[in-house]
Amino acid sequence: MTKLLQTFRLSLFASITLALLLGACSSMSMDQNHTSEVTLDGAHEVPPTNSAASGSATIKVAADKSVSGTVNTRGIQGKVAHIHEGALGKNGPILVPLTKVGDDTWEVPAGAKLTDAQYASYLAGNLYINVHSATNPGGEIRGQMLP
Repeated sequence: MTKLLQTFRLSLFASITLALLLGACSSMSMDQNHTSEVTLDGAHEVPPTNSAASGSATIKVAADKSVSGTVNTRGIQGKVAHIHEGALGKNGPILVPLTKVGDDTWEVPAGAKLTDAQYASYLAGNLYINVHSATNPGGEIRGQMLP
């Protein structure tokens, strides 16, 4: 009976240890926050533009899929700016319209959040930012968001 009890205790200990390790691993992947540093230019727009304008963005995607951040532009009179879904070299739908807060500054509006599918696209590198102008209403500068 002692041998059986000892085997049971070892088995129980191994099961509890495995459960704790799996729980720790799953919470690590779920609790990750991502920050994308993005450079925007005309060469990455689809189709490419000859624009001398440029931009930079810092976009944060939290573990709960909420999005925040700022886009700063230079040399462009931007009319609208968005976060879109689309692989490098491909255009796609608007996910998050950005709010213009200054002549050359755009922000992600409070409460913006990605769906599970959009978050998966983000993790795959398939979201981008672009800024549209009167000269290039389809988009003048663009940059891919990489987690």
